[in-house]
Amino acid sequence: MFCNGFKESDWKLFRERVPDWQEAYIAKLNREYIEILNSDKLDSEKFWEIEKRISSDKNSTGVIIEMRRSEFITNILELLRERVIAPNDLEEFSGELKQTVNLLWTEADNK
Repeated sequence: MFCNGFKESDWKLFRERVPDWQEAYIAKLNREYIEILNSDKLDSEKFWEIEKRISSDKNSTGVIIEMRRSEFITNILELLRERVIAPNDLEEFSGELKQTVNLLWTEADNK
């Protein structure tokens, strides 16, 4: 079976992987926030830097993602762009999906 031109198994695997990818990404963000809090800056500077970061980070695909089949490839590309995942995170996906993502990723890099 196919969904939007891709195997249903790819969509299912994607849905299974997203929570783990998000948890790892949010853990990375939390470590970055801790570094800010442990810095030698004034407390007020730390507060406003953290506030700015969280305000920006909460809109990241790595934090919140719209799980719609029509956004499947776009979501993968955004996760790659935001460095939530790396290309090797897609190893278990079908060759067709990896080829499409690689082609689109390469085109985006050249723009």
